[in-house]
Amino acid sequence: MAAADKFERMMNLLAALLDAPRPLSAEQIQDRVAGYSTDKEAFRRTFERDKDELRDLGVPIQLAPIPGTFPEQQGYKVDRQRYELPELDLEPDEIAALRLALQTVRVGDPDAHENESTAALWRLGGVDDGSIVDVDDGLAAIPADPRQAVILDAMRDRRVCRFAYPSEEGSALRTVEPWRVGYRRGHWYLTGYDGDREAQRQFRLDRILGEIVVDGPGTFTGPPPETRGEDYRPWDDGSETPVLAVIAVDAAHAAWARETLGEQTVAGTDDRGRTRFMVPITSWPAFRSFLVSFLDHAELLEPPDLRADLVAWLTAIAGSEEP
Repeated sequence: MAAADKFERMMNLLAALLDAPRPLSAEQIQDRVAGYSTDKEAFRRTFERDKDELRDLGVPIQLAPIPGTFPEQQGYKVDRQRYELPELDLEPDEIAALRLALQTVRVGDPDAHENESTAALWRLGGVDDGSIVDVDDGLAAIPADPRQAVILDAMRDRRVCRFAYPSEEGSALRTVEPWRVGYRRGHWYLTGYDGDREAQRQFRLDRILGEIVVDGPGTFTGPPPETRGEDYRPWDDGSETPVLAVIAVDAAHAAWARETLGEQTVAGTDDRGRTRFMVPITSWPAFRSFLVSFLDHAELLEPPDLRADLVAWLTAIAGSEEP
């Protein structure tokens, strides 16, 4: 049976369970829902598969007694309280803030975004009077990436992904358990477990070479909890070979630096009582901005080329300032 026929049958099943005033027996489902076989055994097998797939998608299908039956029969229903979102009851100013966000943040195709955002606003109780916010279209445009859909499907079904990615040798095949997809600083990123390197890694989607090949469903069980929640730091996007920066931070500011950089970067103290940190970075401009936020309470010690670049950068800024 074609995938479209299966999808239509499953949506018919969901609609029937949602609309029924009381639980439906298997016989009633076979009679009422289009797409099921009249053969009892064939129906049973198909219905069980459909029911399990809907449950895997988060639909709370429950078995419950059918009122008025004797002896008591069991039927199927969808728990609406668990399936449907509660009323948000947004205030007018909250609706206005949502409208501003929808008009200033564009994801993917601008025309499609405008139609979808207007429909979403109506569902939330907002009134579309035709007015718009006068903003630059490029102010907060978020591009779409076709790889997102492939990876999100793989995340849902826990499928291992395989793809080519740039390396020092040109490119390398990566075998990755996809954990999450996020958008940062103008790019979409995949975070997951790199089986070849046996560690968590991040990959920029637009740097993936060629097609993404996915394994069968259930080919990984999920990330360890202590790894999945790792904080993102803007100087480490995992897209290049990291450079180890060594910095020293005054004692009065060391606690904040330790919290931001992570305990794993602490490398002891020097003879001036400063805390030394060894930080792997892949984005020097981002780390440079973090470093100068300490003013004269932090010093970049190594590597020499980054130290020289920092001195030249600060000298150029000082020379360009008017008295």
